[in-house]
Amino acid sequence: MTIRLLAPSLDLLPQYTEALQCGWSPTTSRPLESIREELRQIADDPASFIASLDDPEAKGAAITLPDGSSVPRLPGFRRWIFDGEFCGAVNFRWQHGTSALPAYVLGHIGYLVVPWKRGRSYAGQALKLILPDARKLGLIHVELTADSNNIASQKTILACGGILIERFMKSEAYGKSGNTEMLRYRIYLDGADQEPG
Repeated sequence: MTIRLLAPSLDLLPQYTEALQCGWSPTTSRPLESIREELRQIADDPASFIASLDDPEAKGAAITLPDGSSVPRLPGFRRWIFDGEFCGAVNFRWQHGTSALPAYVLGHIGYLVVPWKRGRSYAGQALKLILPDARKLGLIHVELTADSNNIASQKTILACGGILIERFMKSEAYGKSGNTEMLRYRIYLDGADQEPG
């Protein structure tokens, strides 16, 4: 089955909320905290929550890392993955005028599929669908990371043209998941395979 990436909207919000209530998180860095924060924001002001998911000027609040430190928000947006039902989310962030990212940002793109929709290649489809947005912003490449033991994510990135550029240890700022080995991949957006520089 094919999927679509949809801009978050109030009419789709009940399905998104249900996924959060079932324990799915839109982030891997602070999953439980993110679920609680987003459910509170949705309950307080659904329209403001939806608006906060599209922030190309980085006007939102600073980002809290798992260790409690605060870092500046980057421009970004979230798209919801749909196959007729809510399937997950893809997050995209960047810096204006450059393909580089600050050290505290693990990658341009993150994707998470709800457990009951996994195994259908939806993450790969979502990644391919978001790449034209990166091209429109003038990025030369995008970077993605995967835990060294997350074989499914590694396969997804490789299938979309990812090239392994480094192995590194995740910062202790990421709390319990810090000090773990990560793989950084790069997808070049001009379509040409390039060696890491």
